[in-house]
Amino acid sequence: MEPPTSSRLNSRKRRKDGAGPNGATELDGIPPKLSRRSLGLREPAPFSDEVEVDYSKPYIRVTYEEAMRGTPLDRPVRVYADGIFDLFHSGHARALMQAKNLFPNTYLIVGVCSDELTHNFKGFTVMNENERYDAVQHCRYVDEVVRNAPWTLTPEFLAEHRIDFVAHDDIPYSSAGSDDVYKHIKEAGMFAPTQRTEGISTSDIITRIVRDYDVYARRNLQRGYTAKELNVSFINEKKYHLQERVDKVKKRVKDVEEKSKEFVQKVEEKSIDLIQKWEEKSREFIGNFLEMFGPEGALKHMLKEGKGRMLQAISPKQSPSSSPTHDRSPSPSFRWPFSTKTPPSSPANRSRNESAVTYDISEDEED
Repeated sequence: MEPPTSSRLNSRKRRKDGAGPNGATELDGIPPKLSRRSLGLREPAPFSDEVEVDYSKPYIRVTYEEAMRGTPLDRPVRVYADGIFDLFHSGHARALMQAKNLFPNTYLIVGVCSDELTHNFKGFTVMNENERYDAVQHCRYVDEVVRNAPWTLTPEFLAEHRIDFVAHDDIPYSSAGSDDVYKHIKEAGMFAPTQRTEGISTSDIITRIVRDYDVYARRNLQRGYTAKELNVSFINEKKYHLQERVDKVKKRVKDVEEKSKEFVQKVEEKSIDLIQKWEEKSREFIGNFLEMFGPEGALKHMLKEGKGRMLQAISPKQSPSSSPTHDRSPSPSFRWPFSTKTPPSSPANRSRNESAVTYDISEDEED
């Protein structure tokens, strides 16, 4: 029977050599696009005591080869994965994803240990058991959750939940006086290894919080938590508040410095732009000045032209000597009536002889 599309895709990923540290691999070429539909579940996974089991059918384990070939839809391969799952993170989700994709048709059962077992065998947890149950319930790869899971898997527990394979990383897990609590599972051929996600774990997250305790304490104080809720002393509370004020002042000073740098940079850019424009305008002004007042400028040509016109107007050119001369007939003399004298031909003679003319006229009138 052909498995679903997601199962085929995951089987290709498993067959790909050179898987990364977190179990993710790259496909050859471009992966096929999935149809636009919701791939996640709409409800959290149920608890095992809420699921009805048909015990009328006999429980017969499938072999690894049968599981890899693919089982019928009504008989999925039941894979079990257990853990503490404190501060549920991406490393937990990737491990469960690998367990879900071990076989083409997988039903994933996840066991979560209680607070009592965890505190006795591993240590104190950040989240209580109910919070851890709820976190695992809402992981999309989980089909069923077992509350108060056993620390060591017994044959009775495996038969009760009809488990075919147990998924966990292959690193020996020493606990409860044993070098490897999964040793008997490996010897029975029921162990299916997964890969750990390097760089992320619950211990790593707790280490970050412990290392940067002051930072997170100040953060929560700023968000409204009281010193009593954070188990912070009065002196440390005042110290954190003072540090917060100092950090705010430092931030303001840094902001002012950055703004001043931006302002200076803008002023420099504008000054450079103005200098370039001034240089262009000055070169243009000097060129226009030289074009007008330079040795061969337009003003010199204008002065030369004006000077030539003035000289031509003051002293016009004489007629050429070769031009023919015409004899002018003497102007006829005009004689005043009743006068024996010739009237003056020029204004000067006219003024000198005015009295004489007047006299002559008077004498004629007497005659």
